[in-house]
Amino acid sequence: MIVVQNLTKRYGETAVVDDVSLTIQKGGITSLIGPNGAGKSTLLSMMSRLMQPDAGTVEIDGMNVFSTPSDTLAKRIAILRQQNYFEARLTIEDLVTFGRYPYCKGRPTIKDREHVEQALEYLELTSLRHRFLNELSGGQRQRAFVAMVLCQDTDYILLDEPLNSLDMRHSIAMMQQLRRVVTDFGKTVVIVLHDINFASWYSDQIVAMREGKLIYHAGPEVVITPQALLELYDVDVHVETIRGKSVGVYYGGANEMQVQQTQDIRDRLAAQLGRS
Repeated sequence: MIVVQNLTKRYGETAVVDDVSLTIQKGGITSLIGPNGAGKSTLLSMMSRLMQPDAGTVEIDGMNVFSTPSDTLAKRIAILRQQNYFEARLTIEDLVTFGRYPYCKGRPTIKDREHVEQALEYLELTSLRHRFLNELSGGQRQRAFVAMVLCQDTDYILLDEPLNSLDMRHSIAMMQQLRRVVTDFGKTVVIVLHDINFASWYSDQIVAMREGKLIYHAGPEVVITPQALLELYDVDVHVETIRGKSVGVYYGGANEMQVQQTQDIRDRLAAQLGRS
């Protein structure tokens, strides 16, 4: 499990993450949601040791994240940042293979190649494997970076807004693939999402933040409610239940016309999201 205790990060007088404590049980998908500036990405960065806190600790399966050797940590946690840049001219296959570096130190074995093939197939990148990163669309590049993270084959996968640059089809496919990784291989996925409906549809738990503070840590049925979403976003959200999942309608606020149009929206969302 991931245990966060009294984690704090300040910039000047502003606490971007303010004394946050939570426990994420092993297995399942936990989504981090909240408005811009809530501290979601900062919290994820500290959980993965990309950023040092001003106070507090993070432990993963009893290991202190900030004192564990990098080689050991890289076999337990894989992290995808919000922004990823590579100066070198790499193909997709080169990038995904880089995910095996903690194990093979640049000399991939047959087992490492098997992981690469599986990751390419998961993200529908096999036919693009020899394309260079600078030749890809934003969505293709994002999928390549996620494939690299999956190829690392860690127990814990931390993803910062992986749906950025993805169209609807690939966003759905990405979340379905992450669900498969959890179900088939027992991975633990912690993911920053902006879309509350993706968070609701695919998450086991939701961590909701605002102004650096933890507001909710509960199941989607608790967080994706009109009252909770108003508290988080200052927006009136009409919530419908589709196939047992809570789905928010928030196009400018939940006025009468939007509520009347909900049936059509329900049908479309069920078709788009319900293929998981």
